[in-house]
Amino acid sequence: MMKFVTGALKDADILLYVTDTVEQIDKHADFLQKVQLSALPTIAVINKIDLTTPEKLEALVDKVKGLLPDAVVVPVSAKENFNIGGLFDLILQKLPDGPAFYLKEALTDKTMRFFASEMIREKIFLNYEKEIPYSVEISIDEYKEESTIDRIAATIYVARDSQKGIIIGHQGKMLKRVGTQAREELEAFLQKKVFLQLHVKVNPGWRDNDRALRHFGYSLE
Repeated sequence: MMKFVTGALKDADILLYVTDTVEQIDKHADFLQKVQLSALPTIAVINKIDLTTPEKLEALVDKVKGLLPDAVVVPVSAKENFNIGGLFDLILQKLPDGPAFYLKEALTDKTMRFFASEMIREKIFLNYEKEIPYSVEISIDEYKEESTIDRIAATIYVARDSQKGIIIGHQGKMLKRVGTQAREELEAFLQKKVFLQLHVKVNPGWRDNDRALRHFGYSLE
């Protein structure tokens, strides 16, 4: 996680250093030093001010200003929704203008394969209990767009044989329910007919298999 944080210091336009009234602000001294050396516009956010007194908060603000003299200090309470709007406005003020990455009419950069797999996954979460939803992964094997209908073939991968039986259900009723619900949501989303074909396969221990994780789109770096 800290590797991603360090990388963000190089790519970010603005830096939020978030602490609170409970933890010690200099708890992560190495990272704090990187923030002190950064040339980025910095906002020091003090959260959980609902858990302290005005006197202690004032002393904490002074301490933060001493450690990060170039930062704007913003006390907030996420729980009480205090000054969250002000923090958001300040962030917008400090962000530089930049070119648009997408056209105004673009809704997303995700493909329909992604949405199809996520809609199937959602129905599995809604219809199954315990560990089953967390042991499955969806692979869109085929997606054909036609003028009046989209044809989708997907595989639901599970980690154990017993989970395959639970996903399919007695006489295939559970799998049919998932397929029907996912198809109806896809049709509403696409505003056209959808033919959705689901299969269930066992991929033993896929959650612990680097090759399988990469196949399903997970980044291991």
